[in-house]
Amino acid sequence: MAGYLKLVCVSFQRQGFHTVGSRCKNRTGAEHLWLTRHLRDPFVKAAKVESYRCRSAFKLLEVNERHQILRPGLRVLDCGAAPGAWSQVAVQKVNAAGTDPSSPVGFVLGVDLLHIFPLEGATFLCPADVTDPRTSQRILEVLPGRRADVILSDMAPNATGFRDLDHDRLISLCLTLLSVTPDILQPGGTFLCKTWAGSQSRRLQRRLTEEFQNVRIIKPEASRKESSEVYFLATQYHGRKGTVKQ
Repeated sequence: MAGYLKLVCVSFQRQGFHTVGSRCKNRTGAEHLWLTRHLRDPFVKAAKVESYRCRSAFKLLEVNERHQILRPGLRVLDCGAAPGAWSQVAVQKVNAAGTDPSSPVGFVLGVDLLHIFPLEGATFLCPADVTDPRTSQRILEVLPGRRADVILSDMAPNATGFRDLDHDRLISLCLTLLSVTPDILQPGGTFLCKTWAGSQSRRLQRRLTEEFQNVRIIKPEASRKESSEVYFLATQYHGRKGTVKQ
């Protein structure tokens, strides 16, 4: 078991989980329990079997199965894309690699501050800060037609350990991304973002309600029960009056 835990730590290091990897040699009891739970996680095991880069792929797979937000031919912007699991799902569902010659070919663009290993069918901008206006311009230059049909965000700030502060920072990230949707998101498009439940969630929900026809709160099965993580799924983008560019 100890040898396998070491292999998991090395795997995390290669995927950019440097904090976990750097502590492997001197694990505390809590860290050992976390790794043990991680190894027993059915979604972790399934990710290995299905060759997804991490377990979060199953969150997007579930959302898509229920709501059909990804279809062949769509253009997808994946924010906070590292290590690339959501981009993997998006490439499959929008046919970005052209593996299905009978279906339209989509496009997937992933953006992250961290390095992302190449993925067939996806284009990555990294390191790049999606909240930086210069990155927004680069995104427009890369996206076909300078528009995305779907914006995905699994972004999260570096945790401080203070729940309210971390919540506020994540809401701020989502709102910043939402502020650039008039320039990037196609009218009628979809916006899916992660947040942590808290006092500012209603603020984000109100903004989404102002700019999208439908807004849902989703807790995927792959989100751990003890986590406050939830996702806002907003569909049929119309923007606020005078903001949507054709």
